[in-house]
Amino acid sequence: MEKLRIHYDKEMESLTVWFDDPEREYIVEELGNGIIIMKSENNEIIGFEKLYAPLEKGIEELTLEMLTTS
Repeated sequence: MEKLRIHYDKEMESLTVWFDDPEREYIVEELGNGIIIMKSENNEIIGFEKLYAPLEKGIEELTLEMLTTS
């Protein structure tokens, strides 16, 4: 994993985390309780989304991108 992408959408109250390139998304599977996983064509989990996740009052937006080193 080279990048970890974390994004929060205030309007939708959703938190999305990508472990791999979002362009590789092929399958989306809802697990229940507002949790969705995204998989590649090879059935590898490459990300997840948590719906109904409101931020604390006063926080407007959250985006974080982490780069890992070998």
